[in-house]
Amino acid sequence: MSPKYWDSLSLEAIKMHAPDLESKAYNNIGIILKERGEILDALDFYHKSLIIEEGLGNKEGISTALNNIGVLHDNMGDVKKAISFYRRSLAISKELNSQSLGDRYWNMAAMFPKNIDSNTFYLRLAGDAYFEMGGDYGMGSYHYVLGTIQFRDSLYDISLGHFKKAAEMYHKMGHMNYVIRSQNYVAWNYFHLKMYKEAEFYADSSLSLSYGIENVLGIMNASEVLFEIQNIKGNYKEALNMFQLNQAMKDSVNNNKLLSSTIRKNMAYEYAKEKAIRETELRKERELINEKDKRQTQLIFAAIIGFLFMLIFAFFIQNRLKLTRKQRDIIDYQKQELTDSIQYAKRIQSAILPPSKLLKKHLKEFFVLYKPKDIVAGDFYWMEHKENIVLFAAADCTGHGVPGAMVSVVCNNALKRSVREHGLTDPGEILTKTREIVIQEFEKSEEEVKDGMDIALCSLEGNKLQYAGAHNPLWIIRKGGIIETKANKQPIGQFDNPEPYTTHSFNLEHGDSIFVFSDGYVDQFGGEKGKKFKAKAFRDLLLSIQDKSMEEQKTIIDEAFETWRGNLEQIDDVCVIGVRV
Repeated sequence: MSPKYWDSLSLEAIKMHAPDLESKAYNNIGIILKERGEILDALDFYHKSLIIEEGLGNKEGISTALNNIGVLHDNMGDVKKAISFYRRSLAISKELNSQSLGDRYWNMAAMFPKNIDSNTFYLRLAGDAYFEMGGDYGMGSYHYVLGTIQFRDSLYDISLGHFKKAAEMYHKMGHMNYVIRSQNYVAWNYFHLKMYKEAEFYADSSLSLSYGIENVLGIMNASEVLFEIQNIKGNYKEALNMFQLNQAMKDSVNNNKLLSSTIRKNMAYEYAKEKAIRETELRKERELINEKDKRQTQLIFAAIIGFLFMLIFAFFIQNRLKLTRKQRDIIDYQKQELTDSIQYAKRIQSAILPPSKLLKKHLKEFFVLYKPKDIVAGDFYWMEHKENIVLFAAADCTGHGVPGAMVSVVCNNALKRSVREHGLTDPGEILTKTREIVIQEFEKSEEEVKDGMDIALCSLEGNKLQYAGAHNPLWIIRKGGIIETKANKQPIGQFDNPEPYTTHSFNLEHGDSIFVFSDGYVDQFGGEKGKKFKAKAFRDLLLSIQDKSMEEQKTIIDEAFETWRGNLEQIDDVCVIGVRV
């Protein structure tokens, strides 16, 4: 490689034999070679950087080198090796709690494009890491990750807000490649919301920025959005222009991929050449044998006839197998459809639950024990923060599984609207308004819907606690005793002669513990006689563990539940929230 491609820092560091600078130089050279498409040479320089960093014991440097090597294997299509290097890099970044942790999780998510659960798992971890990082890059990436998850779940209005925020943060940094990506997502969200004017504005902006920095992927993605928009608007000439531009950019990207593919093919060249020589020799031998065997034509003819009979028989067998396979495929398809529906419901429900970072930020010492009976649940936990007030709740919607999860989405949305749209913070007023919204939503159905929600809702402002409930009570543990406050005996839903929900107020003392929960825990069958756990046993359990931290209490409560249940089936969703002040 000609030295003209090395920057001055790289040359000087190698001359000085300063290990730390030399490692950075090798890393810089690797980056240059990667951009030029000289993948194997780039890989060699990244390995040299890794060896130096390992010798220095510089864990951050080791993590960076491992990540770069993983990127190259990813570019070459060797997913297994890419994942191996990414995981090693991620482990070090986790140990160091490095600022690069979010990027490492993001790389891992990209390794599972078709495995939605794994992809979402790593994206959520990336989002948490970016949130922890803070700053323009951290928060921009945090919103970008959340926007990606919501976009995949078709929650376009929510996704739109995240990507707009991401574009704003990246623009502050001058990180134009990510501004382009974010604006393309904004355009796609507007497109799916049928707001074509706004979609076109952001796609045009992304295209202009992409041209300015020669971002091929940005041009390709923006032209795809514009093609769809112009096609819908009936501007077929402009749509054709965008289609041709999109195809040209795809060809450019594919050419880059072809470069990596060519490298892999060259590595196998000698083997392919030897194989071709052997095949030529074998062909010559077959020709000689055919010359000698011309006298055996009759025998060959007889063999052909026999072979034809075998083909007819095989065709008959194949048809029978095809019919059997088709029937099996129909059954498998029906099973897959059902599984896909449940998994989709799980992704929707996961999106409405508050992230752990948000809970830790506002509740400090707390735990949430959440045990769905099935993949998805009718129970959910909820939190909102408004000025200095923290609102949190344990909710139990009608049923469990997919039907319960769908009801939980409606009720969760109604709670948010009561706070965000109507500006309410008083628990009783929130529940009264929530009931009104839920009933309005269910009345849109042509059939009568009697589903609803039981809930215990608290607001916490300093040492002032307010509570309102629909069937589900509040327990405050203070100095070895339990103060129980009962809920209104009316659900969030249709009810004869409904009344406003009552708000109860308390001045908390230091060391007080607050517990709200659904009925799944106390109603669980188990023990030697297969009876319900019951509220009294739950009270005694909570009182016996108040000297423990909230995290230890969660573990003890969970283990007690599983021990009680034994081999019996879990009968309902479980949600328990504990908060210590």
